[in-house]
Order: sequence, then structure tokens, then C-alpha cells
Amino acid sequence: MGNARPQRGATINAVSDRFNLPQRESDGDWLDARGDIDGPSAPVRTSVQPLHPKTIISYNKSPDVPFDRSINAYVGCEHGCIYCFARPSHAYHDLSPGLDFETRLFVKPDAAALLHTELRKPGYRCATIALGTNTDPYQPIESQWRVTREIIALLASCDHPVMITTKSDRVVHDLDLLAPMAAKGLVAVAISVTSLEPRVAMTIEPRAPHPERRLKAVRQLSDAGVPTYVNMAPIIPAITDHEVEAIVARAAAAGARGVSFIPVRLPWEVAPLFRAWLDAHFPDRAGKVMATIQSLRGGSRDNDPGFFTRMRGQGPWAELLRTRFLIARRRHGIDQNREKLQLRTDLFRPPPGDQGELF
Repeated sequence: MGNARPQRGATINAVSDRFNLPQRESDGDWLDARGDIDGPSAPVRTSVQPLHPKTIISYNKSPDVPFDRSINAYVGCEHGCIYCFARPSHAYHDLSPGLDFETRLFVKPDAAALLHTELRKPGYRCATIALGTNTDPYQPIESQWRVTREIIALLASCDHPVMITTKSDRVVHDLDLLAPMAAKGLVAVAISVTSLEPRVAMTIEPRAPHPERRLKAVRQLSDAGVPTYVNMAPIIPAITDHEVEAIVARAAAAGARGVSFIPVRLPWEVAPLFRAWLDAHFPDRAGKVMATIQSLRGGSRDNDPGFFTRMRGQGPWAELLRTRFLIARRRHGIDQNREKLQLRTDLFRPPPGDQGELF
């Protein structure tokens, strides 16, 4: 297993030099002697530090995502998914996109209060807010901080639409809020299922819930009337691509309204992290995996940042993947047109003046 740490994703913790941050170096002699002095190294523990931004809604003009605004209540993610495209964002905090990203987390405890202020601005234009675009809104620390629930409660109180993306079954803990919103056409949920094989899922997403728990959540949400989708995001060649048909079948059986996929993306510091992870966990096929990824990204690159192609991939492998998805969806009765869902914006009304009245 190389340098892999139990229950963690990244195998290395190099600090990014993209912003001229200083590289951290450990004294090898001291590290060698530490075990003799202190005994075996303690496991890496998760720390959480409050973060107090001035605003909470992030806006984008990307033509290949279906929303123009999002909220991320947390920075970093304990799920530890090795492929996570959000890992490079930790470099902005002078921390490593590697192990730091999944162990040194930040929470925005004022998120709901900040959102309340922004929704009351005279010029605010209502449009769907996406939760979970950078890091998971239902990662384990949500059970303690409950910031995501506070945000949803505020949005529910003023009939504001929201799209939630997660790979956690913790989302069902908020069904008391989500079901009434769904009845008004104000919410949809997308749950990521990347593999049905427990050992594979545990390796690529070490602290995310078991895939069966996620599929159970799809069923619970669907039964409660919440439009629910399954994302196979990402598909990793030679590791999870053989599961396409099985995941589509299980998603349909669980009541998913639609199924989608994104080929693995490796922007910035994610590429070397992913390569080190491959060497530790899948040394027998590391070369094949990277060769296929590069064929998806124009033939010689680990990543393609171009709009549209970054989400779809290009070349024969990408075309084959799309064909397999289309056939699987038709076979299991998932209508592509039915997948498109427009959440309502006409019901929105600004929240009352005192945000504290809501909680």
C-alpha cells in the first residue's frame, strides 16, 4: 500500500508552490528517531477552524454548469476523495491540497446570517442556489455544526430554490425541510455513486458513506417526493468504468429521476496527488489509467480545462462511455428529457428582518 494512510485519501501532503508558498520540509533524522522516543505515530486527526467571510454566495459565469451561484459552508472535505477537483482550493489557505485538505477543515458558522443579509438586498435576483459544488455540504462535521441545515431552513422560509449535491446519506436527516420544499418545486438532490464495490469505494472515497447507504438515501428522498438524481462522478478508467451499467440499473431501481456522469478531472495539484495514489493502491494498472485519462483530455495532458470538454471528455473512449450510458438509461426507463428539472423562482420573497426569528 506504499505510503497510504488508513481511512485517508491522499498519500502525500506537499504544499502547493503555485502561489509561491514556502515548501515544508521535515527533518528526516528526527522523524526516524521519533518512533523510538514516542512510539508509533498517532493517526492523523481532523481539526476544524471557524472561517468568517464577509459574503457567502459565490457567483460564476461558467457556460457548462447549470447554475450561476453557489454556497459552500465548509472548506476542505473529510470524505478524502482522491480525485476531488476542489483540493487545489486549500492552497489559498497556505495548506496542502493533499492530506491537509481532508484533515484541516474550515467551517463558516455565520453562513445563514450572511445569506439572510444577501437575500434581503433590494437588487437580489432569485435563481437556484447550488450547495455542494466545491466541498460536500453533508460531510461528517455537518452533524456537529449543522450549517447546511441552517442554510436550507432559511431558503425554505422564503421559498428560495436550491440544488444539493452530496455523496452522503446524511441529507435524509433534513427531509423534514426538503419534502415540503419539493412539494412546491423548490429543491432537487443529486447523490454521487462512483462505485458499488465497497473496497473500491473505500479506497477512492475513504470517509464517504457506503454506496448502499447512498442508494438507500436515493430511495428515501424519491419516496418523499424529492426529485433525486445519481451522478457517477467521476468515472475512473480501468477502476470504475466497468460499473456504468450496474450503477444505472441500481439508480433506476432506487427511483432516481436521472443519471449522469463526468470523466475524472485532474486540475492543478490533483494530478500529482492522483498519480501518487495510483502508485500506492493500483500499481498494476497505473500506466493504463493515466494513458486513458490523457486520451480523454486531448492525448497528452492529465487535464483539459476547456469549457464543455472538461465535463465530457473527448475521443473514442469518451464516445464509448456516452453510448454505454445512453443505452443503459433507455434500458432502465430513464427518459433523458425527464431529467431536466426547472425549479421555481416565482415564489421567492425576501426573508423577514430579524434572521434570528427563523431558528
